[in-house]
Amino acid sequence: MEKFETFSGIAAPMPLVNIDTDMIIPKVFLKSIARTGFGANLFDEMRFNRDGTEIPDFVLNKPQYRNAQILIAGDNFGCGSSREHAPWALDDFGIKVIVSTSFADIFFNNSFKNGMLPIVLPQEQVDVLMADAEKGENARMTVDLEAQEITTSDGEVIKFEVDAFKKHCLLNGLDDIGLTMEKEASIDAYEAKAAAERPWA
Repeated sequence: MEKFETFSGIAAPMPLVNIDTDMIIPKVFLKSIARTGFGANLFDEMRFNRDGTEIPDFVLNKPQYRNAQILIAGDNFGCGSSREHAPWALDDFGIKVIVSTSFADIFFNNSFKNGMLPIVLPQEQVDVLMADAEKGENARMTVDLEAQEITTSDGEVIKFEVDAFKKHCLLNGLDDIGLTMEKEASIDAYEAKAAAERPWA
C-alpha cells in the first residue's frame, strides 16, 4: 500500500445522502477479487446511460471534475452491503479522500485498509467544503494527514480528527500484511525457537 502523503487535489461535490455500496459499484461488476479495474464502473448507473454513453450532468463526468481526488459527500456515505469492492472502485478511479458527516462502519474501516482517508466533519464544515468544491477545478484543496488539516482554495483551514493507529498505518503505507511484516524479526525468532524446541514438528 502506498504511503498517504500531503497532496492538493480537485474536490468533487456530491451532496447526495445515503450513497450505498451498490451505487458506488453495482453488484453486476463484482466478478473479480483483484483490486484494480473497478474505477471504470464507479457510480456506473449514475455515470452512464444503458447504451454506455455518459450522463453529462453527473459530477464526475463534468470536465472540471474528471480528475477529482476528493469527494465531498452527503451523510451516511458507504451504507448498504459490506463489499470491499466499493473502496477498491473509488481508489482505482483516483479518489484518495472522502469527506462526510458520517460513514457506514464497514466502509469506513475498509477505506483505511485500502489507503484512502475518510474524514468525518460536522455539517457546517462539510457545507464550507461543499461550497468550495462547487467552484470547479480551480478550487484545489490540500489535505495534510500529519497535521490533520484540510485547506480550502481560499486558505481556510479545517481541522479533523483521525484515529492514531489508522493515521500511523496510512502515513506508513501499512495494510494488514504490512503490519504483520513489521513484526518479521519477532516472528522469525519465535519460529526458530519453536523449531529448536520441537524439531519433530
